[in-house]
Amino acid sequence: MTSRLLQRSLGSPDYDGIRQALRNDTSTPVIGVRGAEVRVAVLPLFTHDGRQAVRVSSTVPLTHVLVGEDSASGTDVTLLVPEVTAPRVLTLESRDDAGLVGSAEITINPQRKWSVFVVHHSHLDIGYTDPQGTVLRHHLDYLDAALRLAEETASWPDDARFRWTVESSMPALKWLDARPADQVERFAALAREGVIEVTALPFQLHTEACSTEELYRQLRFTTRLKEKYGFDTKSAMHTDVPGAVVGVIDALNAAGVRYLAAAHNWAGRSVPYLHGGDKLTRPFRWRAPSGQEVIVWFTDTPHGMAYMEGNTVGLTDSYELADDLLPRYLSALASRGYPYGPGTFGWQGPDAPREPYELDVLHLRVQGAHADNAGPSIVPASIARRWNEQWAFPRLRSAVNSDFFEHVEERYHDRLAVHEGDWTDWWADGLGSGARPLGYVRRAQSALRAAETLHTIAGADATEQIDEAYDKVALFNEHTWGAANPWEDAEEAGDSGGLQWTRKSSGAYDAQDDAADLLHAAARRFGAALSDRGVADPSALASFAVFNPGTASRTDVVRAFLPRDVVEADVPIALVDARTGETVPHHEEFVDPVDWPTRPIGRHLHAVVPEVPGYGYARIDVVRRESQAPEPVEPDLGGVIENEFYRVTYDVGEGVIRSIFDKAAGRELVNDAAAAGFGQYVYDRYATAPHFNHLSGHVGAHDRTLLGDRAIGRNATIVKAQRTAVGEKLVVELQGKGVDWLRTTIELHHGVARLDLTYQLAKQGTPAKEAVFLAFPFASGPATAWELTGGVGGPDVPRVPGSAEYMLPIRHWIAFEDPELTVAWATLEAPLVQLGTIHMPYAPFPPTLDEEPGTVYSWALNNIWDTNFPSQQQGETTFRYSIMSAPGIEGRRLGTQAAAGLTDQFVGALLTSSPDAVKSFVSVDHPDVLVTSLGQKGDNEIVVRLQSLAAEPVEVTVRLPGLRHASVSAGLERELRSLVVSADSVKVRLPACGVAAIWGTCE
Repeated sequence: MTSRLLQRSLGSPDYDGIRQALRNDTSTPVIGVRGAEVRVAVLPLFTHDGRQAVRVSSTVPLTHVLVGEDSASGTDVTLLVPEVTAPRVLTLESRDDAGLVGSAEITINPQRKWSVFVVHHSHLDIGYTDPQGTVLRHHLDYLDAALRLAEETASWPDDARFRWTVESSMPALKWLDARPADQVERFAALAREGVIEVTALPFQLHTEACSTEELYRQLRFTTRLKEKYGFDTKSAMHTDVPGAVVGVIDALNAAGVRYLAAAHNWAGRSVPYLHGGDKLTRPFRWRAPSGQEVIVWFTDTPHGMAYMEGNTVGLTDSYELADDLLPRYLSALASRGYPYGPGTFGWQGPDAPREPYELDVLHLRVQGAHADNAGPSIVPASIARRWNEQWAFPRLRSAVNSDFFEHVEERYHDRLAVHEGDWTDWWADGLGSGARPLGYVRRAQSALRAAETLHTIAGADATEQIDEAYDKVALFNEHTWGAANPWEDAEEAGDSGGLQWTRKSSGAYDAQDDAADLLHAAARRFGAALSDRGVADPSALASFAVFNPGTASRTDVVRAFLPRDVVEADVPIALVDARTGETVPHHEEFVDPVDWPTRPIGRHLHAVVPEVPGYGYARIDVVRRESQAPEPVEPDLGGVIENEFYRVTYDVGEGVIRSIFDKAAGRELVNDAAAAGFGQYVYDRYATAPHFNHLSGHVGAHDRTLLGDRAIGRNATIVKAQRTAVGEKLVVELQGKGVDWLRTTIELHHGVARLDLTYQLAKQGTPAKEAVFLAFPFASGPATAWELTGGVGGPDVPRVPGSAEYMLPIRHWIAFEDPELTVAWATLEAPLVQLGTIHMPYAPFPPTLDEEPGTVYSWALNNIWDTNFPSQQQGETTFRYSIMSAPGIEGRRLGTQAAAGLTDQFVGALLTSSPDAVKSFVSVDHPDVLVTSLGQKGDNEIVVRLQSLAAEPVEVTVRLPGLRHASVSAGLERELRSLVVSADSVKVRLPACGVAAIWGTCE
């Protein structure tokens, strides 16, 4: 009684209320006299002898008679009539002991003959309901149970056999490694037979947090399953998360997967039906710019019914409940846009206009219990067995995921709607709830590409270590970021928030450390390999190979360490470009053993190295000079720094950058009339309470009422103004709400046409609902392009209807173009942005400021969730940004250049001899095609990974010195196609925004 009282008082959705709403909405009151009400539902139920069903319910027991056809007594009865092919009117009479209570004419309409594929699985939350290790062990136990249930029901009718879909491959891979050989073979045999299906994704991902390479690597297990166990991976599941990046399509296709079952969760923040989601019919064909497709099924309420569609209609409870509810559910699907009305799941928005579901086949997920991480149950299969004995239609099939898609593809493929582009995730805002570990992960993604490349060039196969580090990165990007009640700190169940976040965030820090270790080792291997190929140069005290891990040749800053045991600290040095003999100005920072006895002693060298070839190096020699390098100058710059390209003015009174003047273009980049200053710290607090589970999913914001407070950074002080041989910088400290301190570093380097900004803040921990934005108002029109995982977005680029519109989770850059100038803004750690305004973080996400098309608000961090994501964050956190401008260059190209200074930082490898002065290890001849990394396979095969940002298919020439044999694949080791090698080069055609891998054998 108490729990019902609380549910009804708080308005939380519950199964009783949902089910009763379905009963009411699918029946019509036809008689109401003497306190009795009679309701009728004509349902898609057919007997094996050709009759169809009419359900009659009454508030008191009555005898219900369809005159001339059938009768039955009770409060809920099923009456049968011959199947109709056109509407037929019959008379219903309802009687009690005193005689006729009432009568009514009812119309019997033709009904669909449904095929329902019941897909039994367990939604994998790695955490949430229990600490992560406990959850994963339970999922391995579930596979033990699934094996037993499959064998127990092997003699049942085929449609009723227990079948199990492993929603995420990670538990299956762990199980296959942990069980005896005979059990493994039984599992593999059932998988080959189609009784058990392992789907492609290792776990459920926030795909927006993934790099493109990461996505592809997380599907590499499909090859192992095929080669070692003999079964194909045909489909994928994307459960709980309301959206996915466009790159998922090509990645799945590269793994041989063309089916995707998505289950969007109503219990949160998504309102797709207010943004075109009513136009998203299901199933549909989701198409990438490359032209590749996956067939997608997704859930059915305005927000998404997640993975509980089957549970809601009784398929995990009992045959009787399913017999009551499933036909009503099918009737509702066939007759209106959504089977459940507004308010059923807590959101009180308007009713959603949508066409009824048009097919007669249905994908219906079911879990063994009404919970996340629920185990397998014999009940759904038992219901299917009894159902098919009782009814001819709907026909229930206990199915694996791909069974449904194969049925649809064979019968309806050409009828399915096609939707293109990114499916922007409504839950991606949660990425800002763990800004510091997320930043570490994003740094690791970049470092791993450089580390693998340098290991490969050095002749070392680091594939296994690189893959393991990528797996840690991906595991952090898995969609479970906290416990059900993340503010609690128990040892088990959904209150184990402290334990769960400790493990989750430590995984991010481990991944970053692993990436840093691998890059550290790779630079040493690379330097040693080059030194082995060089000769001694008595004029050089030491040398560095400055490696550029980006695709394009560029001038940029390198930071390298010269140990004291290589060159004594008191020896004056100069840096000389071995290509030209020209001196390269540099700046030194000595590590004093008195100040830092725990760190290596030597000099950190900063220098700008011109035109280092992409995926190549330039050698810089360290030579003796007559005097030490000049010390930094700390002039009173008056808040102004500049180089050949920009003059930047900082306004101390306002705590913002007042001006960024492009000298070559003669143009101001800052919109000085914008609501926020350039680089301004904006801190919002919301008038919603913390520590109420799922509160944000039930809060509506139609104006700024819930914006409790908005503050900005104040009391700016320039604490350092420095000019060195390398460039100029300002360091400014401010005060602001939500932080102990805030520091902004503004840097310009001589010869580098880029402005670098670093924001460090000491975040105070608080459970209050909050957000931090950094504002970047450009004097330009609206953004024209932005980088996505596996694609490029833009205002004219198609998106899947119902995608989130108030925010963008990007990879690294946004571009603004007009006829005179292109401007690019890039981010390293913070992927969330809002364009033009700041929105309220509660549905339907109204704006709080007038629209300014050229303004980027970097949504650096937030605390707006009440479940699953951490309830507060604190500690020193760093966000880095870059800005570039240039005339006559496409936005995607300038965006890539701006991001390269953050994501492809030069690596200085110490040499002990003098190899070639310059060398490129791989090159491409198209400006929109990137080499993302080099890898090694076996002893002598090099893998060159390519990604196109072009909106159209392109042909690119790839040059790999010493190349003798080559083949190409779409990112994974499948369907390799031989290429013709000519003069160390091959030509490859990439589809729009496509990915490819060249597998080459070199001398």
